[in-house]
Amino acid sequence: MALNRIQLCSRALLKVGASPVTSFEDGTAEAEIAALLYGVTRDALISGHPWSFATAQQALPALTAKPLADFDRAFALPADFLRVLSVGAGGSARGRGVAYRIHERRLHASAESLNLTYVFRPDETASPPFFDQALIARLAAEFCLPLTENTARTEALSRAAEVEFARARSIDGQQQTPQAIENFALIEARS
Repeated sequence: MALNRIQLCSRALLKVGASPVTSFEDGTAEAEIAALLYGVTRDALISGHPWSFATAQQALPALTAKPLADFDRAFALPADFLRVLSVGAGGSARGRGVAYRIHERRLHASAESLNLTYVFRPDETASPPFFDQALIARLAAEFCLPLTENTARTEALSRAAEVEFARARSIDGQQQTPQAIENFALIEARS
């Protein structure tokens, strides 16, 4: 069952021992804290790992304005962009290998065209259950101190959230072929 943002926050609030919410506009302390902390907590958790469900590739459109120094072109980043994983030259079969820098929500590089591999912000209902559990645990840790003022409980929930995050990363990492080590001098020397 896919969970929406209210359901995710309600489950986190229950872990803290607080009342669940039906909307971010409930007028309760729980709803106010959930509304304030949900988006940034979700984005931080998503951008903390190259999740298979939140990774995409896209050709970037070049902008007319040129960078002042270091690179020849500026490219627009996607609206749902959270983090770069790699940048490759457009028209090539490789999705990496181009030097770049992010400035003011623009990607600067010296290539004619670019392919971006990036982490994006997916709809909550598109995330798998293992990520939902990690997000619920992280939200509970974030909600705990403002709602309960109990630092010991907050620390315990933070440790539990780290365990859930590691478990979710492990499960997600099993959904692809392991990457081979490339261009490593010691391996080439043994050939």
